[in-house]
Amino acid sequence: MTKPSIATLLSERILFLDGAMGTLIQRKKLVDADYHGERFAAHAVPLKGNNDLLTLTRPEVIRELHDLYLTAGSDIIETNTFNANRFSQADYGLEELVFELNIEGAKLARAAADAASTPEKPRYVAGVLGPLNKTLSLSPDVENPGYRAVTFEEVVETYELAVRGLHEGGADLLLIETIFDTLNAKAAI
Repeated sequence: MTKPSIATLLSERILFLDGAMGTLIQRKKLVDADYHGERFAAHAVPLKGNNDLLTLTRPEVIRELHDLYLTAGSDIIETNTFNANRFSQADYGLEELVFELNIEGAKLARAAADAASTPEKPRYVAGVLGPLNKTLSLSPDVENPGYRAVTFEEVVETYELAVRGLHEGGADLLLIETIFDTLNAKAAI
């Protein structure tokens, strides 16, 4: 099915974006074992709270949430990739999964969007680029205001890896979300 461009649809009507994925995940009352799944059962670091990892360990949960938003009328659903970046995944010792998390997050959302699409109501996928837990504008060291934990180039690289995965997985557009640092946003762009 050939879909009209998002720009075309926006010139005709308001498009609805889904809601908060994290809130719905919390309602599931998942435990650490759900996040570890079989694949990461031996991973020594606690993984509860790494919602992006559920795309790999409990994809049926994420698909159900996508389907809920689509059933409610969302035109655009977001990928479950809010923290699928090198810096955030380092907290869990899973930096090597960044590309996989983004590509699989986009594929999962793409499958849900395609299944719900009709010629009258096409559905789209927004690849989410969430904030980083590192900032370019502020020093993490109050004694050294000029210090930065990361460089602009490192931030660009981490977003670039995520974007490549989201694109390859089938995202229609990118959503730079919950940015609190405009320099980080510039790196994402």
